[in-house]
Amino acid sequence: MLDAMTTHPKHTTPANIELKQLNWLDAHALAKPIRTSVFIQEQHVPESEEWDDEDETSIHIIAMKNGEAVATARLTQKGKIGRMAVLKTHRKHGIGSMMLVELINIAKQLGYQVITLWSQIHAQGFYTKHGFTAQGDDFLDAGIPHIKMRLSLQR
Repeated sequence: MLDAMTTHPKHTTPANIELKQLNWLDAHALAKPIRTSVFIQEQHVPESEEWDDEDETSIHIIAMKNGEAVATARLTQKGKIGRMAVLKTHRKHGIGSMMLVELINIAKQLGYQVITLWSQIHAQGFYTKHGFTAQGDDFLDAGIPHIKMRLSLQR
């Protein structure tokens, strides 16, 4: 007889999702429409605040589903995860977790001791489930409440 963990795994990989690790030159055309939709259109982040110089030097992850880019995130050279965005129709399917785990693994491979991120307050629980802890008080970034979070990668 199979136990419950075998028949009902706690974490499943989203169906038909492929993660691509890209530099900005290759990621730009895929990431820009996703970030425009999520941050600029949905969350009303000013376009001037969405695009920065860190894109060019960051490692970008693009989640592809059936050949369509549906999510993106980045890891900066300073060890900060950010610009995590999943298109509305693809949320709550584990794609964000899949990208976050991939970025954590990349950071470990690169030898980072600690990685940080600025979580929107409503997403704090998501990052906590992945081992991040809140640091300090919440603050506004682009008019949206955030909290700084960190994850130690030391063994």
